[in-house]
Amino acid sequence: MFGIARREGGGTLVENHGNCLLITIETITRDNVHLFKSVRLQALQESPAAFGSTYAREAAFPESEWLARVARWNGERGIGFLAMEGDAACGIAGALLEPEDANRAQLVSMWTAPTHRRKSVGRLLVNAVVDWARQRKVKTLLLMVVGANDAAIRFYERLGFVKTGRTEPYPNDPAILEYEMAQPVS
Repeated sequence: MFGIARREGGGTLVENHGNCLLITIETITRDNVHLFKSVRLQALQESPAAFGSTYAREAAFPESEWLARVARWNGERGIGFLAMEGDAACGIAGALLEPEDANRAQLVSMWTAPTHRRKSVGRLLVNAVVDWARQRKVKTLLLMVVGANDAAIRFYERLGFVKTGRTEPYPNDPAILEYEMAQPVS
């Protein structure tokens, strides 16, 4: 059994096989920058092959770099979201408008904690990004996914993303390809 219901007081009640979670999606701001940093570093440690950066690189960032990321994700040309179960972050996703074409945005930093996978948390994060993109009249939402990450590719396909045919070498291992996927935003 699976279901999603919005709650009047905020948040989304997610039911999956009899288990219920109350998930809220929060915008990343200066007020929660430490939580953002924590979940981003957790993502890089838990799923290092899913990102173009590394834990070692980002763990060394000064506070000013984390604040600069928050500034880039201020809602105008970029956005960042945290999925929260109570006070605990269980996912992250962001988006950035392409500098040369505001009709296109990139879905970035997508990650769901292993304890919250296959429970619609990732879907809620992507939906938040799509809503943000729609408000900015974005026509296409794009992402890059590591070719060896079959679970992520299937997840994105279930959400309506398709491979565009464009590939590029994975930054941390050029022998591995990343695939571009796209979804129209209506």
